[in-house]
Amino acid sequence: MQPTSSMPFSYESFPTAGVVAYFSMEAAIDPAMPTYSGGLGVLAGDTLRSAADLGVPLVAFTLTHRKGYFQQHLDRRGVQSEDVQPWNPADFCTEEAARITVSVEDRTVTVRAWRYDLVGRYGHVVPIYLLDTDVDGNSGWDRGLTDHLYGGDTNYRLQQEIVLGMGGVRMANALGHRVNVYHMNEGHAALLTLALVESHLGGGPLGVPTEADLALVRQKCVFTTHTPVPAGHDRFSTEQTIRILGGDRTARLEKLGCYRDGMLNLTLLALKFSRYANGVAMQHAKVSQAMFPEFPIASITNGVHAPTWVSEPIQQLLDANIEGWRRDNLYLRNAIDLPEKEILAAHARAKEVLLAEVGTRSGLVLDPKALTLGFARRVATYKRATLLFTDPERLVEIANAAGGLQIIYAGKAHPQDEPGKALIQKVVEDAQKYNSSLLKIVYLENYAWELGALLTAGVDVWVNTPKRPYEASGTSGMKAALNGVPSLSILDGWWIEGCIEGVTGWAIEDGDTDDQEATSLYKKLEQAVVPHYLKAPEEWARLMRTTLAFNGSYFNTNRMVKQYTRNAYYPVKLIERAKVEEVEFA
Repeated sequence: MQPTSSMPFSYESFPTAGVVAYFSMEAAIDPAMPTYSGGLGVLAGDTLRSAADLGVPLVAFTLTHRKGYFQQHLDRRGVQSEDVQPWNPADFCTEEAARITVSVEDRTVTVRAWRYDLVGRYGHVVPIYLLDTDVDGNSGWDRGLTDHLYGGDTNYRLQQEIVLGMGGVRMANALGHRVNVYHMNEGHAALLTLALVESHLGGGPLGVPTEADLALVRQKCVFTTHTPVPAGHDRFSTEQTIRILGGDRTARLEKLGCYRDGMLNLTLLALKFSRYANGVAMQHAKVSQAMFPEFPIASITNGVHAPTWVSEPIQQLLDANIEGWRRDNLYLRNAIDLPEKEILAAHARAKEVLLAEVGTRSGLVLDPKALTLGFARRVATYKRATLLFTDPERLVEIANAAGGLQIIYAGKAHPQDEPGKALIQKVVEDAQKYNSSLLKIVYLENYAWELGALLTAGVDVWVNTPKRPYEASGTSGMKAALNGVPSLSILDGWWIEGCIEGVTGWAIEDGDTDDQEATSLYKKLEQAVVPHYLKAPEEWARLMRTTLAFNGSYFNTNRMVKQYTRNAYYPVKLIERAKVEEVEFA
């Protein structure tokens, strides 16, 4: 698994006898594979793509999700309904011969794995193993354990997390991987630590681990938390853990201090068994540290995989002007010198493609010259999709002053999130109420990978309005930046680090109420965004260049994976220790 000499980032000094095993409940692997729901899964997929590009010795484990997340349908009133997204892993993956078992509610469940080879830019392969319980011999219920991403209730969730965490560790062993580092991408995978403890003790739930046993497991584990909202951390009652995990395992977890407020907390479990933990932005690390003050929590700010999210017109422009930008995204800093007319022309082509898709999906004809705002993400109340409509009359005035304003919305609400669904209805209702010749608002259904790429490349300004401090990072604005599209956003998550006022976009000022922040949003539109857009095109081109140069060159997974490798996976002290172990192993 050594990189070739042509690779841009050498790992020759790293241990060669083992790999990093990356665990994530969801991963956006291919647009045709519905194995992700949103930001967490897209981040995981982009991480794996950059790991493959950089030649990192890494394998990944996730679940198959045979029926996907869900296909979203919106009626004329904006009422969301859901359909399954069935797909066949055999169309994309190769079935492995290995079989392992896990215990769920005292039942023995057999698990197989489908292998997807993710090939990087220089030919390095990152194998992704999709765990699957749809195996002959399992009960009907157990065959469906890996069907639905975030489906069912908390019982179903805990059963899935046994398959991912405990099953993934056993599958890695069965496939012959020697793992140096286990990376838990969010707490969904935290039960892998329990599997490692049991493996060290001989393979079963009995036995009392010593502190030395726990330290050995801890040395192998790193953890990334993504959730600044307490309710977003997976928690399970003692009754559930006894019934699903078993009494012995529950007792062990209680003794290890993995319960908080009477419930098993998987974030707490992951932190207790990790030698390194991080949040996904500087601000998020501070919020996480306050939630779990007994553990050191560092920060590695998220990124996105640049070649995946840069539109074809912008890629052509970069290829003609910046040699090596795919190999090393830091070269995107040179976008500061892109020809002004050419970046405007490239964006115009991306906008044309987006507006054509809007017309196909909605029948609405949008003006390619009108200022177009994009707002697309998972629909949750803290993301405040309706903040733009706080004062609709003022929004109409802004549209008139701009000579036309277009707002494109998209996003799914979780099937069980009734307040989120209500927000979609409110946006659709407002769109129908205030649409005019100068203000056009459209909500596109079934937001996913390909639509996301069109939106982040084709709009003129990306809007984000989360309630602080609930945005862990956010990555859609990073995708926009890679296409030269500035953001107008609340100073939360990544935007605290990415906002240079008037250079990479604009900050919505903090307020004590939603109304105050809406007032700031309108003020920025009136006094900064619209006047800037209406000025000479060359000035907007300069804004696009600085956005791409400053934010595109940093907020990418090329940089992010290097940080994980150097700070989490193989810091210098562990490289030296692993070299010694490797000699002994040989």
